[in-house]
Amino acid sequence: MGAGGELIIVRKTPPEGEELTRVIAGSLDAGKAEEIIALDLRSVGAMSDYFVIASGATENHVRALCERIEHELTQRGVSPLHREGIQTWNWVLLDYFDVVVHIFRRPVRSYYDLERLWGDAPALDLGGS
Repeated sequence: MGAGGELIIVRKTPPEGEELTRVIAGSLDAGKAEEIIALDLRSVGAMSDYFVIASGATENHVRALCERIEHELTQRGVSPLHREGIQTWNWVLLDYFDVVVHIFRRPVRSYYDLERLWGDAPALDLGGS
């Protein structure tokens, strides 16, 4: 309520870009994802601004990480535009337009090596995530 008794409604703006990247990385860290990195793609002409890449130990771990991110972001008013890989849970892609999340099982991540493919993109400092 405001000072005059009027109801004040504050609408929270969903996170975007770098803030969304940091929220996703934090969620992955809380879910014990491995080797979390975020690549800033803005200078390399990609369709998204950021990639967040992480590994899960098993298919169940990859699924749990995916569900954790989706739950947390839904609470913030953000839903993925597209999801891929939920049939096998070996490589899940969550497309949040500005940020694309790649969650791999360890051997699949090594095989595709996105970090090398996007080697010109600088890593975002996640501050310990």
